[in-house]
Amino acid sequence: MTSEKVKNMKYIFHPKGIAVVGASTKPDKLGNIVLKHLVGEGFEGKVYPVNPKYDRILGMKCYSDVTKIKGKVDCVVIATPAPTVPKIIQQCGKKKVRGVIVLSGGFGEVGNIELESKLKETAERYDIACIGPNCLGVFDPYTDVDSLFFPRYKLQRPGPGDISFVTQSGAVGECIMDLAAHYGIGVSKFISYGNGTVLDESDVLEYLERDKKTKQVILYIEGVKDGKKLFERIKKVNKKKPVVVLKAGKYGKALEAAMSHTGNIAGNYLAYKAAFRQTKVTEAEDIEELFDFVKIFGQPLPKGKRIGVITNGGGLGVLTTDAIEEQGLLTSVFGKDTEKKLREVVPAHRNIGNPLDVAADANVELYKNSLDVFMGDRGVDGIIVAVLFQSPAINEDIVDVLVKASDDRRKPIVVVAVGGSYTDNYRRILEGKGVPTYGSPLGAVKAMKRFVDYSLSKKNK
Repeated sequence: MTSEKVKNMKYIFHPKGIAVVGASTKPDKLGNIVLKHLVGEGFEGKVYPVNPKYDRILGMKCYSDVTKIKGKVDCVVIATPAPTVPKIIQQCGKKKVRGVIVLSGGFGEVGNIELESKLKETAERYDIACIGPNCLGVFDPYTDVDSLFFPRYKLQRPGPGDISFVTQSGAVGECIMDLAAHYGIGVSKFISYGNGTVLDESDVLEYLERDKKTKQVILYIEGVKDGKKLFERIKKVNKKKPVVVLKAGKYGKALEAAMSHTGNIAGNYLAYKAAFRQTKVTEAEDIEELFDFVKIFGQPLPKGKRIGVITNGGGLGVLTTDAIEEQGLLTSVFGKDTEKKLREVVPAHRNIGNPLDVAADANVELYKNSLDVFMGDRGVDGIIVAVLFQSPAINEDIVDVLVKASDDRRKPIVVVAVGGSYTDNYRRILEGKGVPTYGSPLGAVKAMKRFVDYSLSKKNK
């Protein structure tokens, strides 16, 4: 049964009124940055500055405390010194606030266990859904709730999408957000939960499991307080929506660093790895690999592990085939019907095989016709298209061909594009249109392998 505090998370993402406690007139203060985001970036609800030092901030009436606000307040963002936080949460409880985000640090992560326990007890007494403390907060591009205290000109915000990012670390979360915006990857929700004192990662996952706008979940963790709880929750969510995990704090000194960062015990990495394997979640080794996996999970699920490769660069085809075998996938074997159809569209002097090398002088039309044949072959479960965008015969029309093939949704399609700034421009355009694009054959194949594994695990459930 869903707890009241998890249900009340809806007030964090869909509030009619938000108060910022610790609001300030000073541009470098967290309370000023968050207030500006809420007032100036599209949030349609009421915004209330709270700070006894001021009468007005940004032209708005400023209140001495939350209880003095006459309007409805669903969510409160707290950016004040740690010792003041439990009393502010108590005021929130009296005001019948249901969601609180505590940006303030200075709790269990620095050994202040007693103060953190007081925060937890107070929030739970009033059934308050509390994110934090010691966190970056939340961002929802659909409702424009933005408690992130990094200015938008320094930290880009992604547009609306179907991926929810859940992170223990605000710093890693900031990197993920910036990269998602850079690559044109949309998000449903971003949640930096910090110490996870009231709502931990398992509670957040429970909420996202029911969130209709979330189709996949990315989880960054260093350590957890209740491993069994997370194991059960992550297994349940992954059956409905793919979960990609990046685990930090694996070895030696990193374990100590994780403890001092959020106050959670990082634990034995082998135990985590075994849990990930049992729950069938996808584990990434670093941030780059995390994004490699994120991109492909928006594609249609493959029916098997047989991969077809099309390229205008023979060497890229060989490298891709090597990676396919190395990762335990299979290179599709074409039937006579497919070979016949390919001979009708591929020039006579080209070899018909997999990988299909259409050669450096191949134009966009040849790519399109070859892709059509691959799409119709039942022996091809996924397609990797390796393109030398530098080739004279390739022009911007290739984008439409690849996007239409991806939008067909019959099979997962990924693109390999290796090169400098010219190629990178094409990569960004394709990724912005939902086509997973990779800078190396191995990166593309690794992502395809994890996607195939996830698809087959769903079949076997």
